[in-house]
Amino acid sequence: MQMAMEATSALSNGLLGAGIGAGFTLVGAGIGIGLIGKGAMEGMARQPEMAAGIQTAAIILSALVEGAALFALVIMFLIQSQIVFLLLRHMI
Repeated sequence: MQMAMEATSALSNGLLGAGIGAGFTLVGAGIGIGLIGKGAMEGMARQPEMAAGIQTAAIILSALVEGAALFALVIMFLIQSQIVFLLLRHMI
């Protein structure tokens, strides 16, 4: 009985950590994309003739930030599934 409670507690803590990791990842990506947009708008306001180049660079940078966030979420899900797998194997 004690072993099952410890496993449930470890599972809960692991899943809580995975959820917090996902939240921080998405918040960080949102802040990064917002800062890219802010810088692009300021650059276009200062030099309107460079707007096309700045816009292209901002879109590429936003895609890179989004890709990094997606990669971090995939890693988080892999860690979460590994925690569940190990705990279920330990309980059987």
